[in-house]
Amino acid sequence: MSFKTLMIMKAVVCLMFGVLLVFFPRWLLGLMGASLDAAGTYPAREYGAAFFGTLMLTWFARGAGSSEARRPILLDLLVYDAIGFVVTTLTVLSGVLNWLGWGIVAVYAFFTAGSAYLLARKT
Repeated sequence: MSFKTLMIMKAVVCLMFGVLLVFFPRWLLGLMGASLDAAGTYPAREYGAAFFGTLMLTWFARGAGSSEARRPILLDLLVYDAIGFVVTTLTVLSGVLNWLGWGIVAVYAFFTAGSAYLLARKT
């Protein structure tokens, strides 16, 4: 997988989940079996806003040639996705999210592996 491909894929995922979390957090999390009250809606929307930040990073970095910027971008995404993988796995295992939560785990695993692969290739 190329750096550009990974960045575009991550940007698309961030756009989809960013919109859903900012505008429809109760619907999205309800679909996965979680209930969300007013206190939980705020951090869900904040998380959606963070997705837009990652969207901007990945979309505008997609065309970056081999440079010093690639490694820190990939390291940032690796840490973010690895933590997301662990947290979401524990959340699904605890029963907070239903089986659809495993899809989120898979997305985090994919992007963690993609960043790790590109870092190992020293791209």
